[in-house]
Amino acid sequence: MKKTNILLSTALAIALSFGFASCSSNNDDIDNSSNNNQVTDENVVADDASALSLVNGVYSHWQPLSSSFSFIIELNSNKLISFEGEESEAGPVNSRFEQEPTTWYQVKIFNHLLLGIAQDNEAITTIENSLKAGKVSQAGYNAAVGKAKFLRALAYLKLAQLWGEVPVFTEKGGSTTERQDLNTVFNQIVADLTDAESLLKNYDGDPRVPSRQAAQALLARTYLVWGDNPLSAAEVQAIANGQADPQFSKTDSRLQKAIEYADKVISSGLLKLDPEYNKLYGRDYESNKRGTNEHLFTIAHDGDKIDAQGNHQTHCSWTFPFQNGENGNGYTQNHTEVADDNLYDDWKAEQPNDKRLAETYFVEIKNPADGKTYHYYSPVYTPINGKGVDQSYENSENLEITKNSVDRIEIRYAEVLLIKAEALVQLGRNAEAAEPFNQLRTRAGIETVSAPTFEQIKREWDYEFTYEQFSVLNSYRWKDLISSVKKVSGYKHFADDWKTALGNTYNADQEAYFTKVHNHLVAKYNNVRGKHYRQPIPTGLHGEDLGIAQNPGY
Repeated sequence: MKKTNILLSTALAIALSFGFASCSSNNDDIDNSSNNNQVTDENVVADDASALSLVNGVYSHWQPLSSSFSFIIELNSNKLISFEGEESEAGPVNSRFEQEPTTWYQVKIFNHLLLGIAQDNEAITTIENSLKAGKVSQAGYNAAVGKAKFLRALAYLKLAQLWGEVPVFTEKGGSTTERQDLNTVFNQIVADLTDAESLLKNYDGDPRVPSRQAAQALLARTYLVWGDNPLSAAEVQAIANGQADPQFSKTDSRLQKAIEYADKVISSGLLKLDPEYNKLYGRDYESNKRGTNEHLFTIAHDGDKIDAQGNHQTHCSWTFPFQNGENGNGYTQNHTEVADDNLYDDWKAEQPNDKRLAETYFVEIKNPADGKTYHYYSPVYTPINGKGVDQSYENSENLEITKNSVDRIEIRYAEVLLIKAEALVQLGRNAEAAEPFNQLRTRAGIETVSAPTFEQIKREWDYEFTYEQFSVLNSYRWKDLISSVKKVSGYKHFADDWKTALGNTYNADQEAYFTKVHNHLVAKYNNVRGKHYRQPIPTGLHGEDLGIAQNPGY
């Protein structure tokens, strides 16, 4: 057995034991005294409930990643910077495009996705054996295996988007170290999601449970990503050390499939946009508590209680509430920061009436504890990522950073509409794209268009989904990573003479803060390279070599 197989098997045994103990409703089914604590088909999957519990254990690998995805997907863009700890920490390193195989967020995400896949594989095999043995009903099999294949496909999609060619291994075999070409990876994703579509039930209003429509939405996303021709390793190698983007290309047949699957979700009539955009984010709105059916699939969090890890997105974006030096309070930097005022300013200049702007960027916030208003705009601070603050209940700004209990939204109905609109525009059917596109604009309170352009589509992704973990993934699709990152050269604090050119007066804390902003913007501009169309293949969770060939340029 290869070294990586041993590592995966060892970790899988641990994951299975933890996953079952935390998810099963009846641990009395396990007789540890008679089997020396060995996990077997006989004591794990004895009925439908335990089959589903076995698959639910896979969430122990997804929950720790809810905030971690932002430390790659958003920091590797022009939109976010990080002051998490020392400048040598993983957050600032990603912010400056200095990631390496040992950078923690790359290590964490890559390994947990692979371990989740290994656990999915084991669960599918075990449940299939239990079905044959008559312990699991066909309905129980469908629910459990449908969920396992859904989660496995989502893991492979994240891996392919961030790392390119990756090993493909399933319950039927395959190597955990040999990288497969992208078509092989995407064919596996499509196969799993197609199976999930047939096995899972229709969306019933609970986005924490994968549904037929969630699988269809992921298929639409998959075909859009695949349709925009992800770069091969050879193509990345050709641009790895330069600062020029590759040429955009597409495959029309795959884009048509994206439209078809988006239409399946739309035509089901089970999903719709929440009429109030500001009611999408927060504990009081998660799990479809409003009954509006926009959240299509979410990762559940209970706030560092029994889940694998709370959703620290709230903590990272709002680490030190009201510590901006105003009103006699201290001054402390958040773990993640909006890159500069320009992101707010440019949007406001383009669409001053867009209801989404105020939910995405906070420029002033009233502290419910002291009744005073705090400002997040230079020369005091940069705006706050509003989607990282639970806006749904009183005093949330003070409390939520210790709760970490907001579910992470993986897919919502708005994405399905925008996928359809973009695929139509890429196929030259701009007028047809107006209907799904304008649904988003109408809710946002901005003007509709008769035939959206590709540039309008791209900007709508920003308006609708900024800080929802799409930034670098969209840049990879559109082949504009380098040019989009280099937009920071026009930001307020990029120029070397920002201290005098902006005409502001800074105290010592503010000057130190904006000096960091300046340094990160300059580092982004100088460091981004073609190799950053891929993340480095990382080490294992304990620093071991995974035996997987490295990506170009690292």
